[in-house]
Amino acid sequence: MMELKNKTKKLAPKVGKKQPRRVRTPEEIRLEKERIVAAQGGDMKAFEALVKEYEKRVFWVAFNLVNNVEDAKDISQDAFLRVFKAINRFDLKYNFYTWLYRIVVNLAIDSLRKKGKQNNVSLEEFPADPTEPAKGPEALMMCSELGQKINGVLNTMPEKYKTVILLRDVHEMSCDEIAEIIDCTNATTRWRLHKAREIFREKWEKVEV
Repeated sequence: MMELKNKTKKLAPKVGKKQPRRVRTPEEIRLEKERIVAAQGGDMKAFEALVKEYEKRVFWVAFNLVNNVEDAKDISQDAFLRVFKAINRFDLKYNFYTWLYRIVVNLAIDSLRKKGKQNNVSLEEFPADPTEPAKGPEALMMCSELGQKINGVLNTMPEKYKTVILLRDVHEMSCDEIAEIIDCTNATTRWRLHKAREIFREKWEKVEV
């Protein structure tokens, strides 16, 4: 029992601890811009390629925020529909994925506000294969008892702090990217992240693992 507790103590700080920034290669950025330009010209295959590139990450961002599989699927579909309708107005000088994630986050927050509360999810409800088996930090978040405890702590946090800590410590976005998504200054984003990590650590210390 003591060994398990020690292991979970090591795993839990993955949320609330600084994570390395995900860096895209110049080739990935170039290819994405080519697909966007093609999609703006009416190329459906190019748009479908953009969807395929981001659909899993979009689902996980939505799911981590709303805690409901069906709602996350609906939000993902709605987000891509909005992107499809607005793709011609997208300015290539901006980051496509921060634009997309901003849409997802706003839809997720709207969904939570309409329902007035956050949903709980059971492992029975959660699909083992939304598209294919989940890997990485997202899988930790829901596919284990520890993940459910972490998620339970996150769900007690104010919305603005939960959003920032999820985007940074689970989805590994930079503070610059998060600032664009939540429409705040970089300084405000960093302050919220610092506060969010403090809140998470304080709450986590009270959790029995």
